[in-house]
Amino acid sequence: MKIVFKIITSVIILLLAIPIGYILKHYTKEEIKSGRKYFFYLFITSIVISSIFLFIPINFVLKSTIIFGLLFIAIVSFISWKK
Repeated sequence: MKIVFKIITSVIILLLAIPIGYILKHYTKEEIKSGRKYFFYLFITSIVISSIFLFIPINFVLKSTIIFGLLFIAIVSFISWKK
């Protein structure tokens, strides 16, 4: 039951990446113009590393924390990267 609660909490936090990405995009328009390619690299790197962690046999809580954290970064950087 505790694991289900942690996963639901993680998904809710992951969904909060969408409005956070748009807020950052709104307030940092000038910085995003010059760093657009870095947001793309950050997005790809986060997706690749989170995919690798799916296959590493470590503690479930640690694994899910790392994967959800990387996916949060991927969502925010994707929103900042796209036009």
